[in-house]
This record gives sequence, structure tokens and C-alpha cells, in this order.
Amino acid sequence: MLDLGWTELLVIGVVALIVVGPKDLPVLFRNVGRFVGKARGMAREFSRAMNDAAEDAGVSDIKKSFKTATNPLGSAMDGLKDATRDLTSSIDPTKFDADSETGKLAADRAESAKKIQAATARAAAERKAKEAAEAMAKAEEAEAALSAPKDAPASDSETKA
Repeated sequence: MLDLGWTELLVIGVVALIVVGPKDLPVLFRNVGRFVGKARGMAREFSRAMNDAAEDAGVSDIKKSFKTATNPLGSAMDGLKDATRDLTSSIDPTKFDADSETGKLAADRAESAKKIQAATARAAAERKAKEAAEAMAKAEEAEAALSAPKDAPASDSETKA
């Protein structure tokens, strides 16, 4: 749009102060702000309308076909990712016949996944409990060091200082 730097804006401000005067300058800036806001709103609305029209006309499909033509490997990988995502999200062990080999494998896989999740949760809980116990031990040591009698003999490092 307009490429105005700080120095240009400062010159415009000084000229506006001289021409309009300090009394009417806030009113001028308020009106300019409203105008700029309306212009931005109209530009945003125009852009949105153009995007909607392009979407209705099928420009996104043409864009996708151009992308495919320019980068066939990338589009093939995108297609593979989409297919894999659809396949993995649609796998449900309850969809298979329980008596079939696939149903049995799906049930075993679901049970194994639950066992892994349970074992992982247990390991995380045990690790957190261990860390909490270590933190409590350190806190008790620090409290014991603070409450130690002050009449105790000084260590070697304190006597040398």
C-alpha cells in the first residue's frame, strides 16, 4: 500500500498541525481514522467476496491440479497421507466380525494397546512418586541444616575464611 516511514509521518503531522491548528487536530485525526477503518473494512469485504467467488468457480480445484502438475511426487505423498489418515481413523475393532481372523487380530491389538497405555501410566506415576520422595528428602535435609545448632564446630572451609 502506501510505504510511509516515520520521517514522512512526522512531516505530515507537523504540516497538519500548522495547517489545521492544535485545536482541530484531534477531530481531524479521528475523521482520518474512521476513513481508514472504513477503507480497510471495504477492502476486507471485497477480498472475502472475491475469495468466495473464486471458490464457487472452482479455482481451488484448478489450483490443486496445477500443484499436482508441478509437483507430482509431493501431491502423491499428500494423497498417500490422506489415505493413511482415513484408513487409520476408520479402523475400529468392533467393525470386524469377532469370529474372523481380522476381528481376532483387531481385538488383540486393541487389548495390547490398552495394556501398553496402562503400563505407561503406571511407570509415569511411579517416576513422579520417586521424584516427589527425592524432593521431600532434599527439603528435609535443607530444613535439618537450617535447624542445626549454631554452637556446632565450624567446618574447615569456614575456619579458613
